[in-house]
Amino acid sequence: MPSTREPYLTAKLQGFGTTIFAEMSMLAVATDSINLGQGFPDTDGPREILDAAIDAINSGLNQYPPGPGMAVLREAIAAHQSRFYGVDYRPGDEVLVTAGATEALAGALLGMLDTGDEVLVFDPMFDSYAPCIALAGAVARTVLLRPPTYAFDPDELRAAVTSKTKLILLNTPHNPTGRVFTMAEMQCIADLAIERDLIVVTDEVYEHLAFDGAPHISMAALPGMRDRTLTISSGGKTFNTTGWKIGWLCGPAPLVQAARTAKQFLTYVNGGPFQPAIALGLGLPDSFFHDVAANLQAKRDRLLPGLLDAGFIVYPTGGTYFVTVDIRPLQPDGDGMAFCRALPHHCGVVAIPNEVLYANKAEGRHLVRFAFCKQLSVIDEAVARLKTLGNRAH
Repeated sequence: MPSTREPYLTAKLQGFGTTIFAEMSMLAVATDSINLGQGFPDTDGPREILDAAIDAINSGLNQYPPGPGMAVLREAIAAHQSRFYGVDYRPGDEVLVTAGATEALAGALLGMLDTGDEVLVFDPMFDSYAPCIALAGAVARTVLLRPPTYAFDPDELRAAVTSKTKLILLNTPHNPTGRVFTMAEMQCIADLAIERDLIVVTDEVYEHLAFDGAPHISMAALPGMRDRTLTISSGGKTFNTTGWKIGWLCGPAPLVQAARTAKQFLTYVNGGPFQPAIALGLGLPDSFFHDVAANLQAKRDRLLPGLLDAGFIVYPTGGTYFVTVDIRPLQPDGDGMAFCRALPHHCGVVAIPNEVLYANKAEGRHLVRFAFCKQLSVIDEAVARLKTLGNRAH
């Protein structure tokens, strides 16, 4: 059989290839399809944030910002964590600005993991987690989130910890499932981390996008967890500025320093004029953050009935930009990858096959993720197109 090995690619990254998001977004352009695949909004964020960035550019903030990030943003991040979660951080050495949450995750994992260390992570997971763990020479140990609720089994979580486990990587609200972890689940994870002396790295980029009145719980706010938790978030999802790539991490100084040591050799710094703009956004009134979640919940509620009408099995989503469906009523062989590659040609809609987000590909093979962070008119058009697919299948 011919080798599928990429000849110049490090062994650590063999098998990862081009991200599915790049492939599907290119397919959307090539077929003039509605892109419900990659999670980016199709409207701009608040005018005052955009104007703050323009003002920063016009006032000359166009060179390298300070290595840890501009003081105004680090102070705003610290104030945000105190305001929403009651967790206090020193802006000077407990907050670090990064090139989006993706770089924050890379810096944290590359900075803290040694060869052979194990990372406990929930499956499915965002697509950068596994490659970053692999680049660090570490090993991912997965705990499955099962539909329809996507709750985890506490016994499976405990059984996954070994003498080599160094940290738990947690994402809530969770991409791609939309699961918002409950207080009982968070406490279960916290108890295990304390008992086994583990670090917890939390990806909280959807922190302000939880629905139906369910609160987002930040791990660092739980008793005993502040000093063993590295909290990661970004401005992209909250302020509709995904292209700015302004993220951050907060935690005790030794954890932040470990991440910073790796991060400085990735991008070094980024997004100078965007940093004061995101700082302004983090200080917006409570009504803004409430409206962000309410508006997105309305979009979810617009898309879900349409997916049901199109013939999918639709699983509940309590947060994020995303909803997962089971395609087998429309494609009995359950080949989600083939389904997503054909979907733009059949009805002009792009989605993401969940199997690429699973360590155990078989668990996600029949599942597909749709994004609803689009204008209502776009969602309505996508639903109309998807219904023609259902009619064809019947």
